[in-house]
Amino acid sequence: MTTYTAKDRLYRVLRGMEVDRMPAVCFTQTATVEQMEAVKVYWPEAHENAEMLFKLAEAAHTVVGFEAIRVPFDITAEAEFFGCKLKAGTRDQQPSVIGHSVKTPEDVDKWKDFKFGTGKRVDTIIESVKLSAEKYGKELPIIGSMIGPFSLAQHLNGDNWFMGIMMDDPVVQPLLDLSTDFCIKYATEMVKAGADTIVIIDPTASYELLGDQFYDKFAVPYHKKIADAMRALNVSTVLHICGDTTKGIALMDKAGVDGISVDQKVNLTAAAAASKQAKIVGNLDPVQLLWKGTPADVTARCKAAFAEGATIVTVGCGIVTNTPTANLQALVEFTKTATYK
Repeated sequence: MTTYTAKDRLYRVLRGMEVDRMPAVCFTQTATVEQMEAVKVYWPEAHENAEMLFKLAEAAHTVVGFEAIRVPFDITAEAEFFGCKLKAGTRDQQPSVIGHSVKTPEDVDKWKDFKFGTGKRVDTIIESVKLSAEKYGKELPIIGSMIGPFSLAQHLNGDNWFMGIMMDDPVVQPLLDLSTDFCIKYATEMVKAGADTIVIIDPTASYELLGDQFYDKFAVPYHKKIADAMRALNVSTVLHICGDTTKGIALMDKAGVDGISVDQKVNLTAAAAASKQAKIVGNLDPVQLLWKGTPADVTARCKAAFAEGATIVTVGCGIVTNTPTANLQALVEFTKTATYK
């Protein structure tokens, strides 16, 4: 069998093509304290500087062994772009959104003519993609990640958002249109910079929170617009949504993404059966297994997850910053032995 580059391997697996073995990748945040100490680049400074962001993202490859470069480490730069107030992160904690910027359709109108290249943090992330691609783009997948349109709209609108979608608040539709338009254009800018895979992180669009009718109305069409735009560029997409999405996998699959990333609550066997197009990726527990377990525990769970139906065995949510490198390396080593029938 042909041996593929890591870049080709991930592309081919997500498209259902023959490969030599499983890709060794993480689609969620990758930074840990041990990686920071190894390369002398730390949060929160790394969130704000393209070179530092790249160097710490690179550590997931050079220190841990993941066969991809993925940026960034958080999902707040998009809300910050639209004027939301953030709580600054720390060495072991990501920044978070604490102030919101959109209440009315008129507020949405103020942001419709948004532009990149104005010195905001999304531009820093785009530049880090470029640095990643310049060094590794021929051999490794370059994964650009962003918040999804539903969660971005919720960040902008705040606590009113869920009540708004239930009560047909007039801000809902224009805000979802704005956030989706932004996501497509932001992803496109990352692709122009060298990304070949886009991860959509949409935590509050969880089937567990929304149920089937609201998920089908307020999530699927907007994810599909992003997936369609990226497929037109020959770019793979992976959708990650937190929580027990087992019963919502068939709806998530309608979006046309190439991969669906699931967390540890999901029944992998049921998820694999429900998804007719997208590959199921996940679902190692980032806390009880990867942070608090042992390498032997990780290897055992990797084997079980593969048997249960995960096409790519990887982390089920963002890596906890105190996760031991040895546990992540156990995951990487497993992928090197995992072949497809």
